[in-house]
Amino acid sequence: MDERIYKYFYEELSTEDRLSLLRDVEANEELKREFVEYQNLYALLNLGHQVQDKTIGKQKFDQFILQKQQTMIWKKWSHWLGYAAAILILIVSSGLLTYWSIQPEQASSLSENVMNSLYTPAGQRAQLVLQDGTEVWLNAKSKLTYPAHFSNDNRKVTIEGEAFFKVAKDPARPFIVSTHDVDMKVLGTQFNVCSYPATGYVQTSLLEGSVCVFFPDRENEGIILKPDQQVTVSNGKMKVEPIRLKAHFLWRDGIYAFENEPLINILEKMELYYDVKIIVKDVSLFKDTYTGKFRQRDSLDDVFRVLQQIRKFKVEKDTERNIVTLKK
Repeated sequence: MDERIYKYFYEELSTEDRLSLLRDVEANEELKREFVEYQNLYALLNLGHQVQDKTIGKQKFDQFILQKQQTMIWKKWSHWLGYAAAILILIVSSGLLTYWSIQPEQASSLSENVMNSLYTPAGQRAQLVLQDGTEVWLNAKSKLTYPAHFSNDNRKVTIEGEAFFKVAKDPARPFIVSTHDVDMKVLGTQFNVCSYPATGYVQTSLLEGSVCVFFPDRENEGIILKPDQQVTVSNGKMKVEPIRLKAHFLWRDGIYAFENEPLINILEKMELYYDVKIIVKDVSLFKDTYTGKFRQRDSLDDVFRVLQQIRKFKVEKDTERNIVTLKK
């Protein structure tokens, strides 16, 4: 493995070296395959770990690399032991030689159509870098589907749940994000997409650049957002408004911020972050709004104690069924 890939994921490369590596990845098919393989591995090994726990993911990564190197050494020995037999087989039939010579081309063609998926369960987050250099953060209970190699025409991915995109610029190939209701098209920008199916809406929030949000096959009727704007799509209609709270996007760092937010919205986020079912017996609690923030590493009891400073309520836990009940 190219040592720069290892250093890239553990932020040991300078900005110049990072850009140099990404350019090489784009130009070298073998390097692309290595990069995609290890970026997916890195994301999976670091699921759920906070910044201060990076050493845990790094240790797992190092262990995997060592095991992989040992496996590769054994494969090389096996290769040489079987080399003479392989020559005899190829001599017997020149047709086999022709057959194998065309396989790499077919494999390369097929690899462009291979789709990868990364799913983050409740209570987890993940970050990964796509083959073109685009950075993606996945929130809890989210799924990103993306090709191993982008086509020459566009760069298209699909998201279910919530994700933040920092898109690498490529004027020749627009970046397209597809959800269950709408598509988004950009060249290079930073934006957040929230598309949990259960909510009944899709919300796109633009922080930098520009993005066109449109219904499939109706791009000419799409809405072009400006920075600090967001569009909410529900029941076939689009509503554009200013971003109310930029701190919301701190979820990438494991921070959930809210301002004058109804309790029901806050509890929905807590269910995602803590992988628990929350039932409210006293509906009068929904009348209150709350302002504050908490870290995902804070315990559920810590968050409830903060909320109880505004309105007193009791918390009952059913650990066997993983259910929390709120009532007077």
